[in-house]
Amino acid sequence: MQLIDTHSHIFTEEFNHDRPKVIAKAKGEAVVGMVLPNIDCNSISALQNTTNANKGYCYPCVGLHPTSVKANFKSELKCIEAELTKNKYYAIGEIGIDLYWDKAFIEEQTEAFRYQLQLAKKYSLPVIIHSRNSFNEIFSVVDEEIDDGLKGVFHSFAGGIEEYNHIMHYKTFYVGIGGVVTFKNGGIDKVVKDMDLSRILLETDSPYLSPAPHRGKRNEPANLPIIAQKVADVLELPLDYVARVTTQNAIELFSIHSVL
Repeated sequence: MQLIDTHSHIFTEEFNHDRPKVIAKAKGEAVVGMVLPNIDCNSISALQNTTNANKGYCYPCVGLHPTSVKANFKSELKCIEAELTKNKYYAIGEIGIDLYWDKAFIEEQTEAFRYQLQLAKKYSLPVIIHSRNSFNEIFSVVDEEIDDGLKGVFHSFAGGIEEYNHIMHYKTFYVGIGGVVTFKNGGIDKVVKDMDLSRILLETDSPYLSPAPHRGKRNEPANLPIIAQKVADVLELPLDYVARVTTQNAIELFSIHSVL
């Protein structure tokens, strides 16, 4: 069995004291690669250091996270775009709109989101979309920007079947399923049962959203098999098959063919 963690922030300070051990543990749990979405310009150095220390295993992405969108967002976006000409990146992300924490910069978040979707099309890269409490706002932008050149994943999917069907209508997007699928009252398992495995990616969102029975603890990529097993159980499919299909999905979306 081989798995790819399509959303991990192991470059952040939560892993500064044991990052090599965390990666070694993940490898021992059949995680053969991980995609690292960026947060903002300040996190790029740590992202690159982690990637350079783990070439062929960690795949960096660059983008401005919606919760990092403030009054200076235009200068942040310039920094993000400049990075695309300096280093190799596998996606624009993590980007989107977040109305859970703060609605003060909704207009700026929307502008930054649209700009980064256009960057993705310009540089022929997929996008990693963060959509917390904001599906309607996200859809209104993507509906206008969607074309054959726009593809990506709605990371940490937490919507219902209506939102899932809207995403599937785009035809070029996947949904990222993480630890929430294991939560007793999370409700995502009821949506997953109606999903097409060919449109699912697996992720941990480390260090956040640890799957049961590890809720409340720091999440790690080594927990990915727990998520894969839950998806397999819900879809009533063999674990190896779920691993094989979702890994191939990740390879195709992020063009990381060297991972296997």
